[in-house]
Amino acid sequence: MPHLFISAAHKSSGKTTLTLGLCRALRARGLRVQAFKKGPDYIDPIWHGLASGRPSYNLDFHMMATPEIEALFARHAASADISLIEGNKGLYDGLDLDGSNSNAALAKLLGSPVVLVLDSVGVTRGVAPLILGYQAFDARVDIAGVILNKVGGPRHEDKLRAVIERYTDVKVLGAVRLDAGLAIVERHLGLVPGNEAEAAEVRIEAIAARVAEQVDLDAVLAVAGRAAVPRAAAPRQSANAFAGLRLAYAQDRAFGFYYQEDLDTLRDLGVRLLPVDTLRDARLPECDGLLLGGGFPEMFIEALQANASLRADIRRAVQAGLPTYAECGGLMYLSRSIQWNGRRGEMVGLVPGDTVMGERPVGRGYALLEATQETPWPSPAGEMPAHEFHYSRLEQLPEDLACAYRVLRGHGIDGSRDGYVRDNLLAAYCHRRGSGERGWILPFLRKMAARAEPPNAARLAA
Repeated sequence: MPHLFISAAHKSSGKTTLTLGLCRALRARGLRVQAFKKGPDYIDPIWHGLASGRPSYNLDFHMMATPEIEALFARHAASADISLIEGNKGLYDGLDLDGSNSNAALAKLLGSPVVLVLDSVGVTRGVAPLILGYQAFDARVDIAGVILNKVGGPRHEDKLRAVIERYTDVKVLGAVRLDAGLAIVERHLGLVPGNEAEAAEVRIEAIAARVAEQVDLDAVLAVAGRAAVPRAAAPRQSANAFAGLRLAYAQDRAFGFYYQEDLDTLRDLGVRLLPVDTLRDARLPECDGLLLGGGFPEMFIEALQANASLRADIRRAVQAGLPTYAECGGLMYLSRSIQWNGRRGEMVGLVPGDTVMGERPVGRGYALLEATQETPWPSPAGEMPAHEFHYSRLEQLPEDLACAYRVLRGHGIDGSRDGYVRDNLLAAYCHRRGSGERGWILPFLRKMAARAEPPNAARLAA
């Protein structure tokens, strides 16, 4: 199972662009390419999936136990010819000072050779001590090659190659020229998600063509071939414990932030997933539960407001007790209104507050939550890992707001609470992993099963 880890010295070096180009260029060779993303990011995996033709999976020390990471990686790498793991931030960056959840730690865990993407703007001879320092910092990390990115021209490339050859033993796998036209548009939450970018396919093809021309793909494959063999993972079992349950979920240009692992888990448990387009569908489908993931609802204020029939239908269903779970963008949609850049639109009106977008992040990074007695379905005891990234806040909230979580780390709704509760609704700013023993999926499905007609005892005991 050849695989490699694509990292960098710092963020914004071009890892995602290079990863997309490699995914598509290798796929064009007829290879089955499996992509992974280190960390909790939702957006990069959407682009990965477009480029590779296969769903991308997140690997995250904060949200997952080590055996879960190993099993998820082995299961999906086994069906691919090559796997590419895109890191986040820099190679040695992570939450803890000891590096236990860094990119380097993940590369070591999976036995992945590392390819460093180096931002070459304004650098010549200085590239050598950078590489040497990264090699010396942890000799157990296999830095197997570098790809020079944003190279100024032929003379710049020649100097960089000569310096690296003279002072280091690291192979240059490619040199990609500086081209602003290849950059993927950025905005307040990072890369524009691929399910929203109409020209995503054209952009990926352009990036792949440049990568195929300026990166030695045979050398990349050779590096991937020296990876360690992952620990074997047991085949994923389809339990069908909740067969027949119908879960409607928002999936459109405004909403689409779901972990592929969680969608797989839901399907493996027998749940029928019913996509809902909040911009166009007039009614909810017949369902036993509703899932509203994250996204960019502020970009579609007018369209969401215009679809008054769906908003009213959701409001009626939740008020009637429909089990509903919403995260971040879904929370915003359920509030009374969204305000951004002088625009305002009426939303569903179930959360008793108004969403106001700001210029700076309100909540950003990893979070830790603890369940309160208000939670509408049982939650694990102790700390629950989560993450958040939102520029919005809720205003005009009542003081006696019922919330499912105490925020031990992070911001949530107000710095101390998160997860607004109303009947069978839980709407939070923080994102949680659904799969695994500490996930939200099983408790949520049990709540759905208890209300389904007729209730299924086997589901409730699952």
